[in-house]
Amino acid sequence: MAKQAIWVMLKAKPGKEADVEAFLKQGADLANDEPQTVTWYGVKMAPGVYGVFDTFDDEAGRDAHLSGEIAKALMANATTLFSNEIKIEQMEILSSK
Repeated sequence: MAKQAIWVMLKAKPGKEADVEAFLKQGADLANDEPQTVTWYGVKMAPGVYGVFDTFDDEAGRDAHLSGEIAKALMANATTLFSNEIKIEQMEILSSK
């Protein structure tokens, strides 16, 4: 069972919604190259409101992800695509199915 996770809330800048959705779809492809990332989800919660939820078996996997290509791309595109401050929430998974 995955024991660690991260959550990132993303609010698209006006007119950047399609770019954010394309960015999130590309993120799934990059996550496939991360053996320590158990699951990676790019989600749309409402018009212009998105998120990323990832799970990892341990802290080493999460740390590897946070220093990997997806995190670098997120930060490199933050001011262009997103209106909110990027805050990465680190969580511990207590149970899952």
